[in-house]
Amino acid sequence: MKKLMTLSIFMFAVALYSCDNTTESAAVKTEEVQTGAIAGQSAVQDDVSAKDVVKVAVSSPDHTTLVAAIKQASLVDALSNAGPFTVFAPTNAAFSKVPEATLNDLMKDENKEKLVDILQYHVYVGKLTTELMADGQNINQVNGGNIKVKIVDGKITVNGANIIASIPASNGIVHVIDGVLLP
Repeated sequence: MKKLMTLSIFMFAVALYSCDNTTESAAVKTEEVQTGAIAGQSAVQDDVSAKDVVKVAVSSPDHTTLVAAIKQASLVDALSNAGPFTVFAPTNAAFSKVPEATLNDLMKDENKEKLVDILQYHVYVGKLTTELMADGQNINQVNGGNIKVKIVDGKITVNGANIIASIPASNGIVHVIDGVLLP
């Protein structure tokens, strides 16, 4: 009887302690949500696996403008998810063809919706390699618009922008392009 009583007290203490930790944990999680301290998929630290489409862009010195735009549009977590995604990634040189005043205007908080629309016009849901692209093909982008593929002498363009490189990613593929696609 004494063993049963001791065991009951022990189990009650464990249950009470567990409940107390759950409450404390929930309070911490609530505070993290309220303060914005929680990050999404992009915050996962993984230096072993292949890079996702965002990390491919981040690691490229030729895509700093694109990365800044993705951050401003709050699309980092969305593009870090499982996908698969095909991202047509304009280089810094491509962005330099856009008037500076226009680019600066798009990066303002009040124009976030426009920026999101333009960036989503650069993303296809699915992994579309160049081998799967055909002359005259229309590709439906995330924002609902279509881009058109053209192949001339083996060179592939999308809406007139040349695909100059293709980089596989863990959640899709990044096609480096020399122009900014506008919906």
